[in-house]
Amino acid sequence: MGQRMKKEIRYVSADEAVKSVKSGDHVHLSSVASAPRILIEALCRRGEAGELKDVRIHHLHTEGDAPYTDPRFEGIFFHQAFFVGANVRKSVQGGYSDYIPVLLSETQKLYRCGALPCDVAMIQVCPPDRHGFVSLGTSVDATLAAIECAKTVIAVVNPHVPRAWGQAMIPLDMIDIFVEDDTPLRPAHFSEPDEIETAIGRHCAELIEDGACLQMGIGAIPNAVLAQLEGHKNLGIHTEMFADGVLGLVEKGIINGSCKGIDKGKLVSTFLMGSKECYDFIDDNPMVAMMDVGYTNDPYVIARNPKTTAINSALQVDITGQVCADSLGMKFYSGTGGQVDFVYGASLSQGGKAIIAMPSCTKKGESKIAPTLLQGAGVVTSRAHIHWFVTEYGAVDLYGKSLQERAKLVISVAHPDHREMLDRAAFERFGPHYHNFSI
Repeated sequence: MGQRMKKEIRYVSADEAVKSVKSGDHVHLSSVASAPRILIEALCRRGEAGELKDVRIHHLHTEGDAPYTDPRFEGIFFHQAFFVGANVRKSVQGGYSDYIPVLLSETQKLYRCGALPCDVAMIQVCPPDRHGFVSLGTSVDATLAAIECAKTVIAVVNPHVPRAWGQAMIPLDMIDIFVEDDTPLRPAHFSEPDEIETAIGRHCAELIEDGACLQMGIGAIPNAVLAQLEGHKNLGIHTEMFADGVLGLVEKGIINGSCKGIDKGKLVSTFLMGSKECYDFIDDNPMVAMMDVGYTNDPYVIARNPKTTAINSALQVDITGQVCADSLGMKFYSGTGGQVDFVYGASLSQGGKAIIAMPSCTKKGESKIAPTLLQGAGVVTSRAHIHWFVTEYGAVDLYGKSLQERAKLVISVAHPDHREMLDRAAFERFGPHYHNFSI
């Protein structure tokens, strides 16, 4: 501890720091709001100068631009994402970047087991405290594993990074190179739930019991769910991420973690994606534990909290309950993420509920419930894993139901304009006895 307190920090420029990257290296970037923009820009300047080739870049979702995916860097940078966010989607679909299919819980394992090298980890941290520690702030996820395994760790020290607790805290001696920056973290903004999303949120909220431990993703549907929990009591949070929607419920005491089986009284997450208010909320807040993704997303850890209720979304669901959440046919749109981790973890939890929620139709009015998934679509949650399925037309429990029972239930929450088509497809699939089958 004494050595950590005495470590002398020598700051260098971003351009000097990225000279540690060599051709052929694998580079990890901290994710979401903590993407180290100043290092990314400096690395791209080296690429433009022709100093690098075949550098592979890995990360989860990042906010802001991803200039290393530009076609002009072909042969210089090759981006291989753990998740396909909006800023890299066009590049992945065009073949200039790629996607590594992996459960979110195992992104850290890729580094720790050696399946994926990590030569340089580029991270962002808060200023050091008097004990010689810094915090990873809003992004622990697979970044902690990258730091442990990297040959070189470059840290941007930024006063806007919150001093988060939990496994976000690391000693200075884990860092090799320091760069200063004073750029505010990039906030994420979400639209207000519309009428359909509000209806979905209401159906999901009705499934959440007092004392439940919640996991939910990002966007309008999770916000719609949270907005309708004012009458609930003693909720907990164990999730891969949370955003602004939980803050008001914490302030009102509705989310207090008092019924959790582990980490009682704490909000457990591995990364954040929200406004400055959300980032400020975790600053020096002992109620929040920012943890390694190998902990937050381990199904057997998740299951230790009773009444774990996991709410995740989908791009398409077929009439047997297969869930596609990563692609639109053959075009990758996002990734596996933590859906499988939490669907399985919630199903193992005593009194737990795994929920897949989505609008019944696309913005163009096409049914998101289909007789079969589109050609090339990936099954993220299998028909054997799905439990609750929710649209704006209601919630149905598919667990323990046969194929024909599932078809009837899934079609019952499809848009009315598409039910006849789906019912006809089910009849053709299951035979003449299907219409005589009741649920």
